[in-house]
Amino acid sequence: MPIDRFERLVRAAHAAVDGAAIADAIRLLCERPAPRGAERESARSLADWARARWPDLGWRVDDVGPAGANLVGVSALAPAADELLFCSHLDTSLSGDAERDRWATGRSAPPAPFAWDRAAGTVAGFGLGVARAPAAAALAGYAAAATVLREAGLPHRLTLLLSGSGTHASPFAAPGEAEPETGLEAHLRAHPAPAAAVVAKCGPPGVLHEEPGAAFVRIRLETGYGPVLARDCARPPGGLLAHLGEVVAILERWRADHVARPVRPGQIAPEAGIGAVRGGLAAKPDLLPGVAELHLYVVTVPGDDVGEIAAEIRRRLERGVRDGPLAGCAIRVDAREAHPAGLTSPDAPVVRHATAAWRRAHDADPPPITGWKGSTDGVVLRGRGVPTARVGPAPRPDPSDPRRDIFDLHVLRGFAGIYAETAIRHALHRDDVPPA
Repeated sequence: MPIDRFERLVRAAHAAVDGAAIADAIRLLCERPAPRGAERESARSLADWARARWPDLGWRVDDVGPAGANLVGVSALAPAADELLFCSHLDTSLSGDAERDRWATGRSAPPAPFAWDRAAGTVAGFGLGVARAPAAAALAGYAAAATVLREAGLPHRLTLLLSGSGTHASPFAAPGEAEPETGLEAHLRAHPAPAAAVVAKCGPPGVLHEEPGAAFVRIRLETGYGPVLARDCARPPGGLLAHLGEVVAILERWRADHVARPVRPGQIAPEAGIGAVRGGLAAKPDLLPGVAELHLYVVTVPGDDVGEIAAEIRRRLERGVRDGPLAGCAIRVDAREAHPAGLTSPDAPVVRHATAAWRRAHDADPPPITGWKGSTDGVVLRGRGVPTARVGPAPRPDPSDPRRDIFDLHVLRGFAGIYAETAIRHALHRDDVPPA
């Protein structure tokens, strides 16, 4: 492949990326809530729009669960060609229901609607960081690359997957709160694994080829319940909730040791935190609860054993409370690994493709990444043996409402160009990385 032809294809793909299309896709995604497992209407709306704009790019909606869905686009000339999958999310981390979300956000009023400031060249709205903005950029990059490759008649197989139920959820949630299977897992169950994948999610500046794992830990304290009016006779005195501070202090000391331990050098790092507390009946606060739960999210690195993490937490709790008022309480610690950490070689072609595309877009090498603690679709793909790179923009929180994110459209267009060039390089097996 002469270099001039390759360059023409790459430049054509960059030129085919339409910033207005990215904004329109984000606007459509922001028209309705798309909480985990309830993305079907958003998927259908976006699919109808994409079919009208790019009718040859194989758009379809695959149902997932009772109300979820994946939006899939497939462009294939020579179907046996190695498949490159672009992957992002339709669902949002928060549900979009202000009343439901307020226990996390502290805000009961709904966020302001999507806004496109054409003069400033910015878009702002709910859920853009997780993950509507990079999803729209991935869609535009996929469409640009597929269009250029099809017009040139070049063999390729590109797939875009905007998945439902993408944000992993705890198995210890209340019944009906979250579907267990993610849209990506449903897609991989129904289709052969791709040859390589690019995860289009917000993240650090650079190209991630490592990703930490994730685990959920539930700590349950149990005792007898009783009325508040008899709190002095309760065990422990005052009730479980009066002594949660002791439990939190023990967990925070464990967390400090967990993240400070030596780990292999690389792009990722461990983390842990208490994300939810449950106990009692809000409608009957005159009763001291007989059970209290603390739910932890644990970010794991290679070599972590989730069972041993749970056992160490239990040992610390039992040792820490044995001489205090909680000594008579039953302590149970349950843990479930969502996915282990996953690593792709920095020399894998998909990483080199994304690195070369980043270099063109920024006229510089990707910055080195250390200490990254975000776990997403990359660990699912690497768990299936798929070489994976993650690259995406960084959001700016709206200073008036942290539920909203702000993006410059030219930045999103630049990342769509990175996705498009990565696809061209994959199709032509161009993994050379020219000097910056």
